[in-house]
Amino acid sequence: MSVVGIDLGFQSCYIAVARAGGIETVANEYSDRCTPSCIAFGPKNRSIGAAAKSQVISNAKNTVQSFKRFHGRAFSDPFVQAEKTSLAYELVQLPTGSTGIKVMYMEEERNFTIEQMTGMLLTKLKETAENALKKPVVDCVVSVPCFYTDAERRSVMDATQIAGLNCLRLINETTAVALAYGIYKQDLPALEEKPRNVVFVDMGHSAYQVSICAFNKGKLKVLATAFDTTLGGRKFDEVLVEYFCEEFGKKYKLDIKSKIRALLRLYQECEKLKKLMSANASDLPLNIECFMNDIDVSGKMNRSKFLEMCDGLLARVEAPLRSVLEQSKLKKEDIYAVEIVGGTTRIPAVKEKISKFFGKEVSTTLNADEAVARGCALQCAILSPAFKVREFSITDLIPYPISLRWNSPAEEGLSDCEVFPKNHAAPFSKVLTFYRKEPFTLEAYYSSPKELPYPDPAIAHFLVQKVTPQTDGSSSKVKVKVRVNIHGIFSVSSASLVEVHKSDESEEPMETDQHAKEEEKMQVDQEEQQKTEEQQQVQAENKAESEEMETSQGDSKDKKVDQPPQAKKAKVKTTTVDLPIENQLVWQIGKDMLNLFIENEGKMIMQDKLEKERNDAKNAVEEYVYEMRDKLCSIYEKFVSEDDRNSFTLMLEDTENWLYEDGEDQPKQVYMDKLTELKALGQPIQARFQESEERPKAFEELGKQIQQYMKTVHAFKAKDEQYDHLDEADVAKVEKSANEAMEWMNNKLNLQNKRSLTLDPVIKAKDIQAKTKELTSICSPIVTKPKPKVELPKEEQKPTEPNGPVEGQGDGSSGAQSADPNAAPAPTAAEKKLPEMDID
Repeated sequence: MSVVGIDLGFQSCYIAVARAGGIETVANEYSDRCTPSCIAFGPKNRSIGAAAKSQVISNAKNTVQSFKRFHGRAFSDPFVQAEKTSLAYELVQLPTGSTGIKVMYMEEERNFTIEQMTGMLLTKLKETAENALKKPVVDCVVSVPCFYTDAERRSVMDATQIAGLNCLRLINETTAVALAYGIYKQDLPALEEKPRNVVFVDMGHSAYQVSICAFNKGKLKVLATAFDTTLGGRKFDEVLVEYFCEEFGKKYKLDIKSKIRALLRLYQECEKLKKLMSANASDLPLNIECFMNDIDVSGKMNRSKFLEMCDGLLARVEAPLRSVLEQSKLKKEDIYAVEIVGGTTRIPAVKEKISKFFGKEVSTTLNADEAVARGCALQCAILSPAFKVREFSITDLIPYPISLRWNSPAEEGLSDCEVFPKNHAAPFSKVLTFYRKEPFTLEAYYSSPKELPYPDPAIAHFLVQKVTPQTDGSSSKVKVKVRVNIHGIFSVSSASLVEVHKSDESEEPMETDQHAKEEEKMQVDQEEQQKTEEQQQVQAENKAESEEMETSQGDSKDKKVDQPPQAKKAKVKTTTVDLPIENQLVWQIGKDMLNLFIENEGKMIMQDKLEKERNDAKNAVEEYVYEMRDKLCSIYEKFVSEDDRNSFTLMLEDTENWLYEDGEDQPKQVYMDKLTELKALGQPIQARFQESEERPKAFEELGKQIQQYMKTVHAFKAKDEQYDHLDEADVAKVEKSANEAMEWMNNKLNLQNKRSLTLDPVIKAKDIQAKTKELTSICSPIVTKPKPKVELPKEEQKPTEPNGPVEGQGDGSSGAQSADPNAAPAPTAAEKKLPEMDID
């Protein structure tokens, strides 16, 4: 079973896999561990990753990048509208109101959803992982920013399904980093001791996230998170781009923003310049040849000037750091270490700001680029039964408070309640109790829209169906289980109707005045729920699931507080009936649509494969043309006649011209047929050359064998002791075979030497090898026949020898003692030593 972690980045992605030796970040087909989050569409196929990145300028309108932040967002979203102007490709509104991307694919206009785009990228990452592991990849853990809302998370989950992946968990990026940091630490405090608090700062290309985590042995708890969703490396790139747009406008009278290709080139060069400035404080040049209107441009920048321009951005670094300390109620002295990851934390000024705020040196022990992917792979290994990993529990949190709103019959209006406050532990479940006579709707929403980097605070509507009143007409008790799951997604996971059956008619009826107390009871459930949370988290760690806590009226199974035990008259039976729940999610792809996307992705994968095979067949023809043309004038020159060489060279030239004209875009079979046609002429030439290389070696080997056997024959005739055991008839057979082989070889050599190299050889290397094998099979058993063993004459034995030492270990004295038949047996070594011990 595969264990794969995927860091799905805004600009680039990393894949880590768990192996028996630990976690390894895998490289793609370019031997690069970083795969750009980029997809290019062409008339025949898609290019994904590095191949697409190379088309950013040449195929600007159909090369899609920076699409990660459009997950789960409507086209009308202010963020989407703001981003739209700076993109080379076109964003469109889909029939569902969501954001789509318009490209030309297979020579027709196509609109793709963001889920499909991410699905394509994940398909590529899956393929890379499979090539590294040499087995299919299905299970994975994918990272998402910790500030993603429900809609965004569900959108990423749909993308994993489109790619044919089973996402075991969507893990927050800073949580993945914390896991990669903590799981290998051997010196963490014990569970009963005060935890070690570590701050993790992740500033990537598009966003800035900070988390404080408390570590104990085998346990990680996220205490607080804070973020700036738009502060990242690209903001620093934009500062440089704006500066050079203005400078080149004045200096060269160029309107760079009017030409998207020129702007994209400038972005690429500014990003390189920014990275150089992280390591160099001196003036650095920026030169771009044929930038616009065939004009070469040049400029320069140094770190101090750049930082002055970035003052506004650097001022935003402190706010999230202060926020996490306030949320976690910790002081700077309580922080053990500050770990930084993400490419943008390499900017010296960013490091300095973080270090200055906490009053300590920042730690860079984690790989800034790969830490997230490694954490994802570790989480996948923990969740997968295929690996045995050191026990390590993870308790994440909910970044935004979640509330429920419902229609209250008692107040004839809406009631609401905060179910999960900000920074509540996750995953987590709660059970709420309602009293209803008919189906009702629960509306889930984020209760602090100002904190939300998303325009719509609504999460979903959940319709609890098939609710009926009790037999006496009173309201039924309905228990509703709400949950934030392992992916950080909120849901009403189940609802059940509690039916009360009384066995005695005279028994006091259950309280019916529940409507008036409904809201009060609802509140009590929550308060008591929260009291039990801490205790339950210790018991169940990251799979904490709270039990319902109710008042005396809440459950007929409980003992009534306002009634003495002896007043109980008869048994009251309760049964629970599961109720169906209809989910109306604010943002979700329907099952039919998702299946269609999965099917389309399969078709596109097949098309890419067919196109690759077609290109490979075309390249094989082109390669053969160049190879043969070169060799016909060098190593093959002696093996082809002048006329044949001229006609073959002409055919190769025609094929080359055809490849760049009519043969530019032909089906795979056409290229295969063309190659077969060329090989019909080229193969005999190659074979003649090959034979000329192998034939002398084969003749040499045969000659050696003949010499060896003739040497044996001469030695036998010379009465050599080594061979005097051989039979004369056998030796004569060897001599005859060797002479025949010699004659055969000389005959063939003479014929071959007379034959022109431009003609097929008289004898082939395989025939000579067969002759050698035949000779060896006849002669070898004879000449290697072993000599018969000669038995040595038996020496005369002494008559006393049978009575000597049993194992031949006796010395002179023991032999003398055993000469007398009546003498005692020879003493053993131990017996001999014993009397010596007594001698003084």
